[in-house]
Amino acid sequence: MKDQYNSERADEADNFLHIAPVKEDWGGDGRGRMNLSGRRTAISKEYVPRQYQYFDTNTVPEEKVWRISGIPENVTSASSRLLSWSDCGASTSKVVLPSQFEAPSGIFTADLEIFILSGTIQIGEWQLNKHGYSFIPAGVKVGPWKVLGGKEVQILWMENGPVPLSYRYAESNHPDARMSDFIPALNSKLLPWGKTETVQFVQANKKWLRKDANGGGAWLLAILPHYDGRYPEIQCYNEDAYCLGGYCDIGDFRFVKDCYGYVPSFTTSPWHRTDDGCLFFIRVDRDLSKVSTVLSYKPGDT
Repeated sequence: MKDQYNSERADEADNFLHIAPVKEDWGGDGRGRMNLSGRRTAISKEYVPRQYQYFDTNTVPEEKVWRISGIPENVTSASSRLLSWSDCGASTSKVVLPSQFEAPSGIFTADLEIFILSGTIQIGEWQLNKHGYSFIPAGVKVGPWKVLGGKEVQILWMENGPVPLSYRYAESNHPDARMSDFIPALNSKLLPWGKTETVQFVQANKKWLRKDANGGGAWLLAILPHYDGRYPEIQCYNEDAYCLGGYCDIGDFRFVKDCYGYVPSFTTSPWHRTDDGCLFFIRVDRDLSKVSTVLSYKPGDT
């Protein structure tokens, strides 16, 4: 296996690392490399522009035997619920690694983000616990992987494309890997809360996990009790959202723990409100501090 990381496989990694970013459907140049545009979801097999998709992830059919393409056959399989995906290969899934899961170190051919929903996993020199986060650029060597504590690990597993992710054995980082973007292990509990920098969420706080090249990225959003957005909002960006606790009523949908939302660009998202507050994991492909990325919309306005 170790001898198979030859020039052919290096060329495959090179091909990915030099593919031009996919442009976002709001007109962005794709520098953030999140590939949230034009996704299908578990409740809509075709992409529906400007229409939000909210659903309980526990109702999504589970793939009982899931493994990363290219991973050695002797590695114990996991299970997965596919939440959203793009034709370019990017996707968001909820993956469960069993307690006996172990995998060797290597590289991936696409950028990977992981956020721990429960359990503990060792990745190389670092441990990730509940609400831990890692961003692994294509070509960066990571691992070996090992689930700790005798309990399964639930992960939000986010493959960023622009080609399907696969594993390759490697003894070192690829020379063209974006090492400056690598976030090996982030304990979100140690990060400070800050302002959201968007007018609509004054009664909320934000923890940045990663800020990408165009100002978007991943963060935790805590919406405080008694929040009332009063009006719908037009979202001029693409959004991945997962509820970690509490609730927020968005229109007639009660967004509670384990619910997922995909919001394509230029969606009119319904009125947000909560009495008790809630905590979300959020990914967005645009800088929300810029003017006109989030717009309050009062029906009847012209």
